[in-house]
Amino acid sequence: MRIVSLLPAATEILCALGLEEEIVGTTHECDYPPSLQNLPRVTRTLIPPDASSLEIDALVRERLKTQAALYSLDMEVLERLRPDLLVTQALCDVCAVAEAEVQEASCRLPGHPRVLNLEPMSLSDVFETLRQVGVATGREAKADEVVEALEHRVEAVRVRTAAITPQDRPRVAFLEWIDPPFSAGHWNPALIEMAGGEDIFGTSGLPSRTLLWDEIVRAQPDVLFLSCCGFTPERTLQEMPLLEKQPGWASLPCVRNGRVIVSDGNAYFSRPGPRLVDSLEILAHALHPTVHPLPVSLKAGYHPFLSPVS
Repeated sequence: MRIVSLLPAATEILCALGLEEEIVGTTHECDYPPSLQNLPRVTRTLIPPDASSLEIDALVRERLKTQAALYSLDMEVLERLRPDLLVTQALCDVCAVAEAEVQEASCRLPGHPRVLNLEPMSLSDVFETLRQVGVATGREAKADEVVEALEHRVEAVRVRTAAITPQDRPRVAFLEWIDPPFSAGHWNPALIEMAGGEDIFGTSGLPSRTLLWDEIVRAQPDVLFLSCCGFTPERTLQEMPLLEKQPGWASLPCVRNGRVIVSDGNAYFSRPGPRLVDSLEILAHALHPTVHPLPVSLKAGYHPFLSPVS
């Protein structure tokens, strides 16, 4: 089978199922595992690499309003690759090539490759997408094995969290964007609960939403967890002055107590694939480091932002 992945999470799912050798093309954003870096890239983006958060947000909003694509397919490369299967998603029109364009491309490509859409809204949905890909590629047994191992890790976090008393569970403001602020939706509110926190803004299974800064100030979060979609921790830290200059920043409990945490939103939290369980373990350790040890297989994945506020 010749497979083209049109989503970083799909690439990670395919590799988890042992299909790395059958992937013939990926997107410009697929960066894990590193062994796939030399594969042909079949997508392009209109987002300038040096765009600010506010500029990226404006481009995304304009795309939603006008239906003008932010991502496009390189049909010349796709035709050369002659895929049998295109794995993509219809969950978010701003995170990947639009579903309509993928379907149209399939009709134009030699052999009319099958299109497999993945649309997870929760962690359990992510496990189901692993099984979907397993069925589509003849790897059902491997998918069951991978899901069982992931579920075992999730259950270990749940068991440890059960020992944390309600009064010791911090109120968490989880932001997946800074300018403007966005709460994190879909699977992340459930991850916060499993990790031993209380999500202030997000709702499990629903998309993220734009927040007003006043909402954050009124909420007075115990923890501010920043995992900007597509940003490394270093890139997110470049945005920190935008938060520090906001009125009421210094008075937030999370700032006063040094519990502003920056995570890797490119590798974790925004990708609905196997590393979403890594994300849970990172979050659990960040909220309760004495209860939830970070697995030795993981790098830290986050670090606390040391606020200059005394």
